[in-house]
Amino acid sequence: MTQAVISPEQPFEARTRGQHARKLFTLALPLIGSNLAQMAMNVTDTVMLGWYDVTALAAATIATSLYFLLYIVGSGFAWAVMPVVAAAAEAGDSVLVRRVTRMGIWIGLIYAAILVPPLMWAETMLLALGQEPEVARAGEAYLRIAAWAMVPGLVAMVMRSFLSALEHTSVLLWSTLLMAVCNAVLNYALIFGNWGAPELGIQGAAIASLSMAILQAVILVVYALRRLPQYDLMRRIWRPDLEVLGRVVRLGVPIGLTSLAEGGLFVATGIMIGWIGAVPLAAHGIALQITSVAFMVQVGLSQSATVRAGRALGRRDETALRLIGQSGMVLSTVSAGLVGLVFVLIPEIFVAAFVDPGDPARDAVVATGVTLLMLAALFQVVDALQVMALGLLRGVQDTGVPMVMAAISYWVIGMPVGYLLGFPLGLGAAGVWLGLVTGLGLAAALLLWRFWSRSARITDQEP
Repeated sequence: MTQAVISPEQPFEARTRGQHARKLFTLALPLIGSNLAQMAMNVTDTVMLGWYDVTALAAATIATSLYFLLYIVGSGFAWAVMPVVAAAAEAGDSVLVRRVTRMGIWIGLIYAAILVPPLMWAETMLLALGQEPEVARAGEAYLRIAAWAMVPGLVAMVMRSFLSALEHTSVLLWSTLLMAVCNAVLNYALIFGNWGAPELGIQGAAIASLSMAILQAVILVVYALRRLPQYDLMRRIWRPDLEVLGRVVRLGVPIGLTSLAEGGLFVATGIMIGWIGAVPLAAHGIALQITSVAFMVQVGLSQSATVRAGRALGRRDETALRLIGQSGMVLSTVSAGLVGLVFVLIPEIFVAAFVDPGDPARDAVVATGVTLLMLAALFQVVDALQVMALGLLRGVQDTGVPMVMAAISYWVIGMPVGYLLGFPLGLGAAGVWLGLVTGLGLAAALLLWRFWSRSARITDQEP
């Protein structure tokens, strides 16, 4: 096959640390906005189901948690597309861009075909997890519809990676904002039966979620075909490519498992704090919700770093890669530090906003939440550094060893330290959160060391 050579989609013109920082931040802004809009959709679902029925809210919460654990592993294959496309586009290889994107879609569809059918009978799994029969039945009713969103959802994730790698990120922002608005409208109509629509309750929320996944997949595919015709993405879309498929799998499995390990860490932390009591658990949930919103900034910066590092790899430009790493860490540290300062100075304002003034447990929840949010000031910095290091390492297509480093940091060190401080040493929820800080801090140190070691051997990496 003759290799097509093209000019890079965006010139890699940055030369100084400041220029690289501006490029990183400019690319990250729409990604941050898109992540926040996605979170707004989740909040909308929670609020509207809570207004409708507590059982529906409980069922949707546990059902989406089960779905998310499966989806996040599959999303690793989609994220693996990003660094390879970035490097290939920078090297001028449109054929590899097309092959990788095509196989990313293939793997996403294969993964969904395997995982969606078991979710059709989720009631058995939810009962095994100790859920009440009514909640388990409602959870299955939700997943019988919402589980199909994994198909367009993973296709959309691949397209997000493709477009991000080529620095076409504005479409990601406006499409997600459109989804957030449409999702709210559909939820309002289908959950409650407004505007002449049938009242479907939890199934209405599932229909809205599935519709939004289809909508974004269609928008991103159409945009890519119309605005980036030089990549000819649909050419031989049916043709298997085992060499590239294997490459995407090798990169994607560690990414998915790393995300699962980190997500599982927070789930396990919540379970441990639940052993202490309802008040600490409520405070933990509030503090985690607040920090999750702030963390979207770091996720966007990390995604931007993956793209820029991938493009440096495509050019075999070690100097640029080091400058990208330095500027990325500065941006992450400064932004996380500013957020942490806010958490230290005015934590009560944020925590109190989540608690009903008439709730008799309000003072206790706010007091515990304030303590956790102040700990989150330190938590934000180490979490920002570890996710930035992961983004940079993915950019140079190094995912296997970082997965092991992260898993050891989270589960072998962080979890036991949290348990020790929280229970035998009696620090409660604050001790469990200090375990989080310890695990994430160790992950940051190991992953940053790995990046600097890896970047010194950039000429040995496959673009």
